[in-house]
Amino acid sequence: MTNTPKATYVARLKADEANARRIVDALAESLDPASAVCAAFAGPDGRWRVDVHFEKPPDEASLRALVALAAGPKYAAALVVERLAPRNWVKESLKGLKPVAAGRFVVHGSHDRARVPPSRIGIEIEAATAFGTGHHGTTRGCLLALDVLMRSKRPRRILDLGTGSGVLAIAAAKVWHMRVLATDIDPVAVRAARDNARNNAVGGLVAAARAAGLHAPQLVARAPFDLVLANILLAPLQRLAAPLARRVAPGGQIVLSGLLTAHGNAAIAAYRAQNLMLARRIVLDGWVTLVMVRKKRIRRSDAPRRRSRR
Repeated sequence: MTNTPKATYVARLKADEANARRIVDALAESLDPASAVCAAFAGPDGRWRVDVHFEKPPDEASLRALVALAAGPKYAAALVVERLAPRNWVKESLKGLKPVAAGRFVVHGSHDRARVPPSRIGIEIEAATAFGTGHHGTTRGCLLALDVLMRSKRPRRILDLGTGSGVLAIAAAKVWHMRVLATDIDPVAVRAARDNARNNAVGGLVAAARAAGLHAPQLVARAPFDLVLANILLAPLQRLAAPLARRVAPGGQIVLSGLLTAHGNAAIAAYRAQNLMLARRIVLDGWVTLVMVRKKRIRRSDAPRRRSRR
């Protein structure tokens, strides 16, 4: 018995580049990535187009409300939803999904594999396989942070917390050729990260595991970490500040993202309270990525001596 192809649906609108990026970022954060694929790209007329592909008819009122929040009512009114003839909706969305460069990294789909320059580090991630294709400002910010960290000392123990598609774990494994623990609370994300690592020839280096929080046996066994990648959201990052700091080695670094620019100082305050200091701040498209460093312990021999009173 063969499967009958199903009709799919697409929501489209045109905008300038800045608003197109804002809209696709907002939709990508709010919609279920297992049933919707978002893309923004420049059209032949120079204007940017936003395409959102769905397996089932979308809720138009909710879509327009999200677009209005991201870019205003004018763009919400311009949104058009169409029914498409049966086709492979993932491949359709990939036609407009261009490779994304972040420092020496290039995140791309299989359809653009041949376009990655030999001097770059290619990371192949298919749209709709999980959460994060490298197009969002938070993922790009983390990759730019990794690009800078490549020039410093080599971390021995690496954790990608809330791994999603596994793109950051794959990037770290490719750069340092070290084992990376990639954890997520969602089993779908864990499977996707494992598959993506295998497709990128680092399956033997990336260990993907389901874990809720920081007490999973695999995580405890590998701590303390020299580098932690945590692209999540402000609330869980604040909640995890104290336990996460305890899992970081002295002198170790945490890359925090999933943060709106306005949330940056709140995240910094939470981690400063745990003896971590800000080393770098990267702002992209209204999102901020922070690199925090845990202070090294002061040895008794290095501590300043008090003068005795006479």
